[in-house]
Amino acid sequence: MASTFTSLRQPNYRLWFGAALVANVGTWMQRVGQDWVVLTHLTNNSGTAVGITTALQFLPFLLLSPYAGLLADRLPRRKLLMGTQAAMGVLAFVLGALTMSGVVQLWHVYTLAFLLGVAAAIDAPVRQTFVAELVPPQNLPNAIGLNSASFNAARLIGPGAAGLLVAAVGAGWVFIINGASFAATIAALAVMNTKTLRELPSAARSRGQIREAMRYVRGRTDIVIIMVVMAVVSMFGLNFQLTSAMMARVEFGKGAGEFGVLGSVLAIGSLTGALLAARRDRPRVRLVLGAGFAFAAATAVNALMPTFLSYMLFAIPVGLASLTMMTAANATLQTSVAPAMRGRVMALYMMVFQGATPIGSPLVGWIGSEFGPRWSILVGSIATFLVVTAATIWALRNWDLRLRPHLHPRPRLEIVYPRATV
Repeated sequence: MASTFTSLRQPNYRLWFGAALVANVGTWMQRVGQDWVVLTHLTNNSGTAVGITTALQFLPFLLLSPYAGLLADRLPRRKLLMGTQAAMGVLAFVLGALTMSGVVQLWHVYTLAFLLGVAAAIDAPVRQTFVAELVPPQNLPNAIGLNSASFNAARLIGPGAAGLLVAAVGAGWVFIINGASFAATIAALAVMNTKTLRELPSAARSRGQIREAMRYVRGRTDIVIIMVVMAVVSMFGLNFQLTSAMMARVEFGKGAGEFGVLGSVLAIGSLTGALLAARRDRPRVRLVLGAGFAFAAATAVNALMPTFLSYMLFAIPVGLASLTMMTAANATLQTSVAPAMRGRVMALYMMVFQGATPIGSPLVGWIGSEFGPRWSILVGSIATFLVVTAATIWALRNWDLRLRPHLHPRPRLEIVYPRATV
């Protein structure tokens, strides 16, 4: 168990981990509150409107990620993070004030969701690469896993707390609390010991640096496979807030409290996956693909659960499979990319991973509205299975992989890699 928490021995990382946990609770609270306000107060249970809100929040990843990655490779990451965290806090306060005053309208939520996405698009690659300044290189996979654990531990608390607060005092206080939570990360960044931060190579100013990163990615088929798989999964399968809201409200006739609890139960599986990821020394592409197959199967079964209780309980394996897939993809990229290129490559990854959501969310929301909430989940399961199957077949043919079954000492399937590919 000690190896699971190795990175917490670093004082700066302990500060970051604790502050991020507080801010992540607020973030999950806002996600639940925002979707519930759109679904129940500003529209008549419109899955399409919730999908548009989600799309607007993630659209900036598609537009700005390459430039955000360039900033992450060029500028001081700690100061950049302080700026993005402050911006997200201010936007949460604005939404809270509009909601509590009773004047909030759908276009307000759309506008603020887009602006929040702009700040998050800049924040994401900086946050991803900043971890490498906090821990030694050999601890980077562990730190990435613990970051995911923090995010999903917050999911255990945030959605349930948001659901209870919405039911008790209204959604406005949810947004205000989220705005205040960003003070934790800003304070932690301010008091860090800058002398012990590990300086990473910075990219010198020159023309064509984004094109240089794109050429680098094209030359790495392992990175291309991860990006393609995660783009499709993100587009159709990772719309949990949207699909959970529709299942709770439309399929099972539940309220805000039950909707919030769904997110917390999903986080049980996600947190388990994150803690397991923190123990892995070197994740590989095969783990991404294997977790993709597990995710496709788990979501298909989840969509067919007949009762709210069975649907809620089967969210645990869905969370485990999805988090294993996402953490393996993130860690595989970060540990295999040249340090001076890391910010730009991670930004391109965030562009296809997070930027795919604006394309898929409105479509998934429309499918849920037209054909029923269960189909909004099944479409993600089918799309995930198809893309992971195609990626596996491509890898077996083009990387000349060999599968060796073993019966002893336990049944397993060994994948033998060629000498000079992944």
